[in-house]
Amino acid sequence: MMRLLNYLTFASIFCSAGALESNVVSNLSDLPFDENDHLNAHILAFPASGPCGALMKAQIEATFLYGHVPVAVEGDAAEKLFGSNIPIKPSAITDCPAVCLDRGVDSSLVAYPLPEKYYNPENETHQSLEQFVASKSCGRVEFGFINYSGKDLALYWVNGDAETYMYPFLQKERNTRFVTTFIGHTFRAKDPETGEVLLEHTVEFYGVMGVSNHINYHRKRDIREEVKRTMAGEWTKHLQVKRTFSALGFDKGHLPNDVFGSMRAFYYNNRAPPNRLMEEWDSKGLYVNFWETDCNFIQIPWELKFIWQERLKDVVQEWVGETEIEQTDLYGMRQYETGARLLTHVDRITTHAVSLIVNVAQGNLTEPWTVEVYDHANRLHEVAMEPGTIVYYESAKALHGRNSPLAGGFYANLFTHYRPIGDPNWYMKDNPEGTPEPLLDVGRCELVGKPNEYSQGAVKCENDAIGPHLSPKMITATSGDDLYDLWLSVGPSFEDDENAVASDEL
Repeated sequence: MMRLLNYLTFASIFCSAGALESNVVSNLSDLPFDENDHLNAHILAFPASGPCGALMKAQIEATFLYGHVPVAVEGDAAEKLFGSNIPIKPSAITDCPAVCLDRGVDSSLVAYPLPEKYYNPENETHQSLEQFVASKSCGRVEFGFINYSGKDLALYWVNGDAETYMYPFLQKERNTRFVTTFIGHTFRAKDPETGEVLLEHTVEFYGVMGVSNHINYHRKRDIREEVKRTMAGEWTKHLQVKRTFSALGFDKGHLPNDVFGSMRAFYYNNRAPPNRLMEEWDSKGLYVNFWETDCNFIQIPWELKFIWQERLKDVVQEWVGETEIEQTDLYGMRQYETGARLLTHVDRITTHAVSLIVNVAQGNLTEPWTVEVYDHANRLHEVAMEPGTIVYYESAKALHGRNSPLAGGFYANLFTHYRPIGDPNWYMKDNPEGTPEPLLDVGRCELVGKPNEYSQGAVKCENDAIGPHLSPKMITATSGDDLYDLWLSVGPSFEDDENAVASDEL
């Protein structure tokens, strides 16, 4: 069936003469998916029959599609993508629906494109089908280039045999060059002194790419002593926040399907080097154990950031309630690897009032890698996440981390942050009327489940409002020493003999 066809076969069928008249897809599972069940081509979907089908087919045959494969849909496929929005008697093609589906999206999420992916003539960039296909809904993308070559380079746009100088291409993440371009455009990075070409890349999707990779510098330091001081500091910082937003300081939820689909497509397309690069940690402290295991990073183009963060703001706003919030930051995607640990900490106090952890992808874990969150009574909770789940948390107040080493595989997250509108001093203020009271006394608690059961109610308290995430470790912290003790107890052992002195140093 169509699902078994590879991209080139599929594209040749749909782009051959008369193909738009004779080939339709009635089930979205018949689209071209790869061996991992991700869409392996950009798709321009439109109604197969009726006046809209005829109008679309005629226009598509005369339109440059920027690498998109035109697919006529009917039946269940048309219902899932367009619902009842296919007019019986359209007055013009602008009355007819169309949608661009991103290469890389999961088969389970292909039916949920972002609203921005639909043909909408009210959008000034969608005044014709040709404009729609050339807009950021389809063929126009943003792509980033990061230079870790060890020398400053020059970035060029390549058009056939000609190349046009664009920018100086300086080094490291802070000098990432994002370019608004089109699928199919080619770029070249050259040494301005020798003319050597260090990278040549033809853009296929929203993404980022590195020239070589970052290497974190490991300097010698006393890890245990530094962690102990850090934990004391984080404990003090979390006490500075007076204001709260929820009863526990955190909760678990789910991403909207369309946002998750967009994130998954971006992640999947950029999941391997040279798109996935080493995160620069050698100048950031030791919150991530970069000296023991790799911590990778996939930088997100600005246009995608704006779309995701605005949508996620609506999700967080619903959790927060009446206090209006504003965007302050979105960070990621960070991919942790086997053995990764994240120290207990709180986030930037003036900007990170309420936040989300988004699990975009994980694989080959031998046990859950829980996010550890302390509630308003400093009780430890351990929340198990799955791809597409989110953890809301008051990230400047609720201490959080992942002290247990990641057991096997990989784990990719992004983080987004908000605060009350225009109020960097929000943390000093009393709770406004209507704020849920912090849940402090929950009565007697006991372990009723297994020590390795997370987010399943393994700990039962007299007050059920505590929820299902209380840690089976049954820890209530009273100081930074307790945070340090947890880090020490769940991590690799330190040998204290003379021959092992360097094992806890960088």
